[in-house]
Order: sequence, then structure tokens, then C-alpha cells
Amino acid sequence: MTPKTIKLDIMSDPICPWCFIGKAHLDKAIAAHPNHPFEIEWHPFQLNPDMPAGGMGRREYLEGKFGGKEAAVRAYAPVVENAKKAGVDIDFEGMKVTPNTINAHRLIHWAGIEGRQTAAVSALFKAYFTDARDIGDTEVLADISDSIGMDAAVVTRLLQTDEDMKDIRERDSHSRKMGINSVPTFVIANQHAVPGAQPPELWAQVIADLAAQADQTAQD
Repeated sequence: MTPKTIKLDIMSDPICPWCFIGKAHLDKAIAAHPNHPFEIEWHPFQLNPDMPAGGMGRREYLEGKFGGKEAAVRAYAPVVENAKKAGVDIDFEGMKVTPNTINAHRLIHWAGIEGRQTAAVSALFKAYFTDARDIGDTEVLADISDSIGMDAAVVTRLLQTDEDMKDIRERDSHSRKMGINSVPTFVIANQHAVPGAQPPELWAQVIADLAAQADQTAQD
């Protein structure tokens, strides 16, 4: 029996490599279980809320965050390994800028209004990690919006305003007040928080457990 629709809220940032990897794992599990119950909604969580509006050089950012080049390389070794396992391509050499993601989150929000939210998230991950594009750049965001069927001219006009910026920041703050301090974090049915880039096997088990619960409920 197919279980009833269950909300899966995902706190994520489009410059977070573990979010990219975690989405790839979830996508794999969902593809293998087309009768999954999840209704997915993506929520803003900025890894670097104080990042300058124009972003900063990626090397400078990483070395500052991890305390030097060697420490940054060590910190990213697990990312490289897990990205390969997940089958996602990350062009670390090509990535030159670490952007402020507030506008990327605004785009995800607007895409959600049009029923294109997951498409926007997927396109942002690909643009940043695979194509090494600056997703803090307005023209890049407009191009991404066009690629998923949104009106790029409207998105460009909105990005030139503060539309929904306060809302995005408040939602980010709300997640932190709930105790979320890292991404990705998945919240199942408003009850169970699952942090980290979980493997497809875990999601397959969650889907199976939810189906079993639905079957039991139907029998009671």
C-alpha cells in the first residue's frame, strides 16, 4: 500500500557540498522507490550569513575558514571521496568564488511558488559545483531561472529589489532557533530530524518503514 503523503523539509544551502551529496543520495532512493510518500520542501540556511554581498575568493575563504591551505585540503578530502561515491561531479579547481547565497535562496523561494523548487535547487547545485559558476551573480541566477521555465526578466527585476529577503532571513533564523546548526538537515513529518548526507540505503529503509506504518494503520 502506498503511504499517505508525508512532508520532508530540507534545510540546505546551495554552496554546501554535503547538501549536494545528500540530495544525490535522496534522489537515488526516490528513483528506486517511485511510490515514496515524500512531499519535499526546501528551506533556507546560509552557511555564511555574514558573507559580503559580492562574495569572496574561494581560496581565501577556505584557508580562512580552516586555517591554511593544508588544513583546507584535509577538511575537503572526505567531500571529494563522498562526492565520487555519490556520482556527483564537483569542479574544485574551477570554483573561484564563494558567493553570498541570499539571492540563490530567494530564487528557490520564488521557484517554489511556481512548483519548480526542486528543479531550482538541482540547477543551482549543478551551476555551482559542476559548472563552477558564481551563483551570487544576478545574470547567472536569471539564466538558471530561465533554464527551469521561469521568467528570467521577472526574476532579474525581483533580484534588483529586497523582495522576500527579510522572509528568507527570518526562516533561516527560525531553523537555528529550532536547534538546527548544520546542513543538510532533513525533517520527516515535522517530527524526526535527520542531519547529514545520509546514504540511499537509509532513505530506502525510511520509505519502507513508512509504507509498513501505512499498512498497519489501514488494518487497524
